[in-house]
Amino acid sequence: QVQVVESGGALVQAGASLRLSCTTSGLRFSDYAMAWFRQTPGKEREGVSCISRGHTIWHLLDSVKHRFTISRDNTKNTLYLQMDSLEPGDTAMYYCAAGDHCSGGGLSMKHWGKGTQVTVSK
Repeated sequence: QVQVVESGGALVQAGASLRLSCTTSGLRFSDYAMAWFRQTPGKEREGVSCISRGHTIWHLLDSVKHRFTISRDNTKNTLYLQMDSLEPGDTAMYYCAAGDHCSGGGLSMKHWGKGTQVTVSK
């Protein structure tokens, strides 16, 4: 059974940093493109960043591409999202997903976690 589990979300002040982690089991991590998405109530889910099997990075959201860094450690089956200079507009539930490739966004993702909440106060 495939499991995708996010962690690291918290309530922080604007300007702070957080690192989200996503661990997987039941799948061969290195065979998957891995991505971060986020969603706030009443809004559509949006892609944040994706990293391919070959470690190519896709920036899916212009507003964060200079502040957020995606990375993966295949030896630990873990995906990371380093978030710096956080802003109140970054408040959202952040989801990790595993899929075939980065180019299709959410449609390419096969396995999803339940999310971790990030809240940024002013």
